[in-house]
Amino acid sequence: MKESAQAALSWVRSHVSELGIRSDYWETSDLHVHVPAGAIPKDGPSAGVTLVTALVSLMTQRPVRSDLSMTGEVTLSGRVLPVGGIKEKVLGARRAGIKTIILPKRNEKNLIEDVPSQVREGMTFHLVDTVDQVLNLALEEPIPRDNRIRESLLQARN
Repeated sequence: MKESAQAALSWVRSHVSELGIRSDYWETSDLHVHVPAGAIPKDGPSAGVTLVTALVSLMTQRPVRSDLSMTGEVTLSGRVLPVGGIKEKVLGARRAGIKTIILPKRNEKNLIEDVPSQVREGMTFHLVDTVDQVLNLALEEPIPRDNRIRESLLQARN
């Protein structure tokens, strides 16, 4: 989790201007990300996209949609990597009443093979490759971007 938080923070810091974060944010604000040890051992990280989304929401004052769930690890270049436990994560989201889930595109096979069709029924799954796609889906207000980023966001919506 610590590495996920560090990667998320590094990605956000390297995209401050593109995200519309104030240029003086780091001089005027203090940020501490505390990730306590969880009680359940994990096979690997899976919260990178969630941490990036939370950080961008905080720094841009754009709320995150409350009706979705997400999982995926993030690279320093903004790629979304596959994670384990897709069946358990989808079942947990369904039990919580969540009907929209953002998943790594490379987990599509796990979604189809491991999650029963009756569980998937009535749910919407967004399969993503990049952090930009996650932010486009997760934030209630779009982030103004340069043309290259804007094109990526438009592709994520389609």
